[in-house]
Amino acid sequence: MAEVQSTFSLRRGDAAPGFQLPDPSGKLHELHELRGISGLLVVFACNHCPYVIHLADALGALSAEIESEGVMTIAISSNDIEKYPADAPEHMSTFAAEHGWNFPYLFDENQEVAKAYGAACTPDFFLFDHELRLYYAGQFDSSRPKSGQTPSGDDLRAAVKSMLAGEEPPARPYPSSGCNIKWKAGSEPPYFR
Repeated sequence: MAEVQSTFSLRRGDAAPGFQLPDPSGKLHELHELRGISGLLVVFACNHCPYVIHLADALGALSAEIESEGVMTIAISSNDIEKYPADAPEHMSTFAAEHGWNFPYLFDENQEVAKAYGAACTPDFFLFDHELRLYYAGQFDSSRPKSGQTPSGDDLRAAVKSMLAGEEPPARPYPSSGCNIKWKAGSEPPYFR
């Protein structure tokens, strides 16, 4: 699978696009109900991508760490499940449990939420402040599958720390890298073509 880098449509300070998405049980979740008192981390992910699998455990640990600071986490899968059935909702709960994801893992069947955020790859990270304004969009850390590096979440952790301290975000964060979102035929966003 080719590594792609995210192309963001959201800019620093932009409001998080609202949504209502189901979890694997069918329960609907709305954006405003998911944020923490200090912010929200939105992660576009899936079950089969080696880039997601590479950092899944570290993401589970980091999400617990930042939750204690009032920053909640959610993950959203937007892949075409007809072509990639391993990413279907019936497998999402198992994947989340295996990697310590104690946060909502939602399914974006029509892929409109991924498009609204400008998500391009899995994983793709968007950190919003307490007002749900974009603070950071960039990589988890510099590790990659087969790199020999253990995922640490250093880049994202530093962004959360800066946000909570009221500091300026990184001027030029390194973009997220991973597998492209598996768009449904004819549904590809302009930034993917």
